[in-house]
Parts: sequence; C-alpha cells; structure tokens
Amino acid sequence: MADFQYFVAASLDGYIATDADGLDWLLQFDGFDGGAESYDSFLAGVGCVVMGGGTYAWLLDHLSEGWPYPGIPCWVFTHHELGPVPGADITFVRGPVTEFADDLSSAAKGRNVWVVGGGVLAAQFADAGLLGELILSVIPVVLGRGKPLLPLAGPTAPLELLESRTMGRGVVELRYRLPARS
Repeated sequence: MADFQYFVAASLDGYIATDADGLDWLLQFDGFDGGAESYDSFLAGVGCVVMGGGTYAWLLDHLSEGWPYPGIPCWVFTHHELGPVPGADITFVRGPVTEFADDLSSAAKGRNVWVVGGGVLAAQFADAGLLGELILSVIPVVLGRGKPLLPLAGPTAPLELLESRTMGRGVVELRYRLPARS
C-alpha cells in the first residue's frame, strides 16, 4: 500500500491558512533557499494527489500557470459540485476517506499519496490510521488564528522524528512518522 503523506507549511503557531483562506503570509516566502529542492524531491515520489473541495476551489481561484499537478491523478473530496480543469486527471468523490484508501493507493501506482489539504481532510486520514507521514515546513510567522494544521479528534501518541533541517529565511522542515491510531 502507498504511503499517505501530508506535505504542508504552517505558521509557527500551527495554522495553514488564515480564517479567510489567505496565504499571503506564506507566499511572501516563495523562493526561499531549499524550498524548491524540497518540494521537487517530495513531488518526485508522489503518484496521486488528494485534496478537499476548499483546497481545490482555492487552486482554481489562484491558478496562473495551469494545473500544478500535470500527469498526476488527483482526487477531490467534496460535497459541492465543482468543475474539472481541462486536461487534468481529476476524480470527485464523497464519503469517508477509508472507503477510497485502496483506490487512492492503486491510482498512485506504487508511489506515495500526497494529502495536500486542507487540515480537516488530513485529520480524517490521520484519525483513520491512514496518514503515515507529516512533512511540515514551519514558517516563521505567527498568525494568531486561522485554519489549524491537523484538527484531530484527539491527541496522538508521540510522533517519530525522521528528519529535520533548517532552510532559508528561518524555515524549518520537520519530517515525522505518525503512530498507528487505535
């Protein structure tokens, strides 16, 4: 089975977006030393992308250079009717993440499944025991409030730190293995 990974950036106080889904605080760090290399290395191992409807809608509103995941199957968990992106391999689904785990693994064709976000969807994968890794870029900004990184149903056992590194502009990347949920 493919590894389900949550590769994400969050503020120092644990938010992935403002309450209004704003990312200006993050986009000001675009191009920091090590960021592109980390992303490219991660993306090379991705065989399938999964996101929630809100993340998909945000992408549609902010696309400037076409679909960001060409050639990679994308599954969107949503309760809304959303239109496809021409030329993109997008599947819209409704229901618990557990119902689609095998399909997502199959779509990844031996590579990893990237749970892009948002945090609520990533938490559903984690609460179901499906999320294997959290790869977190901690951005040196404090938002005070916003959309939480991983709003789980309850606390986890300690995560296993697999790797950490400091990148440009004070960004720290942390890679954790999540414990199996009971």
